[in-house]
Amino acid sequence: MTDEFRREHWERGAEWPLTLLAVVFLLAYALPILRPGLAPALAQACELATWFAWAAFAVDYAVRLGLSRRRAGFVRTNLLDLAVVVLPLLRPLRLLRLVTLLSVLNRAMGGSLRGRVGVYVSGATALVLSVAGLAILDAERQSSEPNITSFGDALWWAATTVTTVGYGDRYPTTATGRFIAGGLMLAGIALLGIVTASFASWLLDKVREVEGESQAATRRDIEALTAEVRALREELAGLRLGSPS
Repeated sequence: MTDEFRREHWERGAEWPLTLLAVVFLLAYALPILRPGLAPALAQACELATWFAWAAFAVDYAVRLGLSRRRAGFVRTNLLDLAVVVLPLLRPLRLLRLVTLLSVLNRAMGGSLRGRVGVYVSGATALVLSVAGLAILDAERQSSEPNITSFGDALWWAATTVTTVGYGDRYPTTATGRFIAGGLMLAGIALLGIVTASFASWLLDKVREVEGESQAATRRDIEALTAEVRALREELAGLRLGSPS
């Protein structure tokens, strides 16, 4: 059994357990932020749960790296995973593993790549907005003059930032908050690019379909005309053979 086969086997086996851990991570990360007055014991349990989930993600990355034949290539193609494992600040981004929960919907979409992209983009957008809202609310609570003070404000700020609208009514005032804002802007540009590319692909497919139908109609017309000319020739040849010399 090759290392690459073992790595693929590991990834398939670890996908759902890590997805469950991601859900636990999200809940444990969100609860102390949404309820600042949480009991100390429960807050500590949430903190332990987030570190346990982070440790599991780190082990998953280390195992996949160890089983990869081309480790440099693996690192280059999994930079986000590496950043999330190495930089605790970016740990919430690892929650994008929750997109695997949409695989059930993906099967219902059939084999259409565009359908899968639409499902993944929708799921990723919802996750990015939720996690960014939680992260910015947590960061802005450390400010002496916070501009974002509730989860509703945080979600509104995330929505206007990810779409690059930026009304300016809600904005981060801390260095951490601005760092989160920068990452969210990049995510918004990436998501917009995916949507634009999917729409362009759909439009090109429609143009090809119209061109294909037009070419098929032209071929049918040419074939019909050719058959008609052939029939006329045969008729003329018959008339010549039947006429008296």
